[in-house]
Amino acid sequence: MRSLDASPARPAHPKGSSWLNALPVLPDSPGAYRWFYADVTAGEYSAVCIFMVGSLFSPRYSARARRGALPLEHCAVNFALYHRGVRRRWVLSEYPRGAVQRQGRALCIGRSLLEYTPDGTVRMEVDERCAPFGGEVRARLLLEPQVQAAEEVQLVPGLPHFWRALAPRAKARLEVFTEGVVSDGMGYHDSNHGAELLGARLPGWHWARVHGLEETVVDYHLPGGVAPLRVTAGALGTKSERRPLLSEARRTSLTGWGLRIPARLYSGNTVVGEPRLLESSPFYARVEARREGLDVMGEVADFRRFHSPFIRWMAHFRTRVERVP
Repeated sequence: MRSLDASPARPAHPKGSSWLNALPVLPDSPGAYRWFYADVTAGEYSAVCIFMVGSLFSPRYSARARRGALPLEHCAVNFALYHRGVRRRWVLSEYPRGAVQRQGRALCIGRSLLEYTPDGTVRMEVDERCAPFGGEVRARLLLEPQVQAAEEVQLVPGLPHFWRALAPRAKARLEVFTEGVVSDGMGYHDSNHGAELLGARLPGWHWARVHGLEETVVDYHLPGGVAPLRVTAGALGTKSERRPLLSEARRTSLTGWGLRIPARLYSGNTVVGEPRLLESSPFYARVEARREGLDVMGEVADFRRFHSPFIRWMAHFRTRVERVP
């Protein structure tokens, strides 16, 4: 096992540290992207929110990037609310621009806002409409990091795609004003970025984060025999490492779209349970399982599928395209 961080484990003391006080650099070349992902598990509810610059879900960006379209011309906000594993609300709104505000601490897309506040809290404000023709959604996710961020890592050697768990373990509050939901729980926050379209050379991945009572573990599995990544975050600090490939492949199953997903979700070698399929599409699935203080949220993505003209055409029906005056 090779550690990616040779420094000793640091005590958890994120407040006031520089890594969550400002946005990282946003992409500015055709095909590049950066997104900011957060999820919250709070009682019977779970929610996912993603702010995207160079939207990975955009059929327009997929088609136009090779002709010079820029990431900031295809920004998007995605929000999903689930109750007992059943989707209650789905937002995917695409905008022709985004803006950095508040001395570089905030990203504004449409009426929605991602902010790294001066006290270290991550705040996501969603003010959107359900896709494609639904009603109003107003929500807020507040994450108070309990551990330091992981270091940024390159997903696959030689390819320009990077991942950083910015707040792998956080106290969280979920407020969905249009649903009357207010609930406290655990949160997770990361960011991915890259200099080329996903699916051009990196075909896909699957990953999962596990919140336990004392620590959070995130496993990132990559194609082509690349050793998986693991981030462990708890009272002793945050550690990133490459893990050995599993000697035996774990069982998988097929979704209705023929996408291969894990048949069981694990915490180490402990089976948490069969995955509840929160989202299912031809190229993407989101799964969840909970058991006795363990909470797993994960995603499977095949970006090669997304770039097919048929799948891009289907994606139009799950997206709102908003115009900015």
